[in-house]
Amino acid sequence: MMLRCVLWWQDSSKSSMTDSDAARVPSPEAEASATGALALREADLSEPVKALLRAQGYDVKGEVGAADLVACKGDDPPVIVELKRGFSLVLFHQAIDRLRLTEAVYIAVPEGRGARWVSALKANTALCRRLGLGLILVHRHIARVALDPGPYAPRAAKRRQAALLREFARREGDPNAAGLPASAGRMTAYRQDAQRIARWLGETGAAKGADVAAATGVARATRMMADNHYGWFERVTKGIYRLTPRGVAAAGDPMGVPPREGSEAAPAPEEPRQARSE
Repeated sequence: MMLRCVLWWQDSSKSSMTDSDAARVPSPEAEASATGALALREADLSEPVKALLRAQGYDVKGEVGAADLVACKGDDPPVIVELKRGFSLVLFHQAIDRLRLTEAVYIAVPEGRGARWVSALKANTALCRRLGLGLILVHRHIARVALDPGPYAPRAAKRRQAALLREFARREGDPNAAGLPASAGRMTAYRQDAQRIARWLGETGAAKGADVAAATGVARATRMMADNHYGWFERVTKGIYRLTPRGVAAAGDPMGVPPREGSEAAPAPEEPRQARSE
């Protein structure tokens, strides 16, 4: 079932909220305030959504059973719309429950503005798509269909899966506590390789990239030292690198990762800054 994207405008003189009211009244919900959504009541959402459905030939009635709006047209499955002042877990719970009555279930919320709203809309649209729900957005007195309900058919992210498996295979041990925030710094295979390079340079001093790669088993050692994402390495001359003071501290810290098999270097720490190429 699919609704055509029909817009409806109500004269502001007949509205329960004028443009100046909308600009003056703060949002009654924290999410709406944070994302820039207008301070509309659920009742303010009802008429624009009803008009959207009626324009497409539906007979619409409010508060039928547990549903906010129910629309019927001929032999088509009924359309149910749940109205809320913002995205919430309660809204999604209600909409999922309505799927037992019909496959054509929409949620309707006020449309906001700003970067935070766009981010929230993207995430919640993806959630609607996964749950088989439709989405209607209401901006002041204009209703539009942002997403029609339908079965979820995820596209396989093969490149992301390959990257995930590569990282899993290359990472040694299990150095991160589950749930650790990114701001706390996470150990990655890239960082483990950088630490092995730093430990070896800390013991031997400046060396050619090819020698570092051969001794540590890190094939991309030269590229990593040249990129210097952690600020641990500096070039002495063409192809030869040594540790910076920061790298010396990293190489000498006892907190880190176990060396590769065959290496006797001591482990080193994780730096708080993440590498851009991880």
